[in-house]
Amino acid sequence: MTTKGDCMIEIDSELIKHMAEKGRRIDNRSFDSYREIIIEKNVITSAEGSARVKIGNTEVVAGVKIDIGTPYADSPDEGVLTTSAELLLLASPEFEPGPPGEQAIELARVVDRAIRESKSIDFKKLCITANEKVWMVFLDIDVMDDDGNLIDAAAIAAIAALQNAYIPDLNAEGKPIYDKKGSKKLHVSGSPISTTFVKIGSKIMADPNLAESKAADARLTVGSDHAKICSLQKGGSMWLTLEEIEAILELAEKKAAELRARL
Repeated sequence: MTTKGDCMIEIDSELIKHMAEKGRRIDNRSFDSYREIIIEKNVITSAEGSARVKIGNTEVVAGVKIDIGTPYADSPDEGVLTTSAELLLLASPEFEPGPPGEQAIELARVVDRAIRESKSIDFKKLCITANEKVWMVFLDIDVMDDDGNLIDAAAIAAIAALQNAYIPDLNAEGKPIYDKKGSKKLHVSGSPISTTFVKIGSKIMADPNLAESKAADARLTVGSDHAKICSLQKGGSMWLTLEEIEAILELAEKKAAELRARL
């Protein structure tokens, strides 16, 4: 979807499919190319860590807040990570007000799963007093502009924000000090990255823009940390063959390495 002035132009999905079979994309990228990527860190001064990421016209901001809370009963000596996503109304005319919808819930879960399954955060290091107090890490993702591939943009913003987050120092009463940066960084040992691919007709494309996302028959997001696959998320109504999945996994490793280098 593109805009010109106050007019919105919807690109026909059949045109995109026809072009794909001819070996072309609507923005003339190669099938394995990403759009321009911009990463800005520490964009929210009130957050313990933050980042803004743009992939083409898609823009996502991630913020990290860290507070003291009570551990879960089944993990009394581990801290907590809570990930949420909000699709701001200004980001797309298709987003609606109200509680998080299916797309926002999926976005948060996919980003959270890749981080969690990569073991990049040692939750035991977030324990203050077992059974009583732990650090709780709140990762909030805001979609500012949607032009497709929100998952990859959100995943990059999330890990960039976490890698630059500081745990608040405590005052004499043991309460967090929020009016200045903490002296200890949040320990993040890895760099989990999500890379998303769509199948349009018989072609596989990386980093689908919004029009390509709508034309896609299937979608596969691969969460990885270096050569380790952490998560997979399938979308779309059509299947993927074993050969297509293998090709996507091989391409995901290459693209994730390129994105990781940007961090």
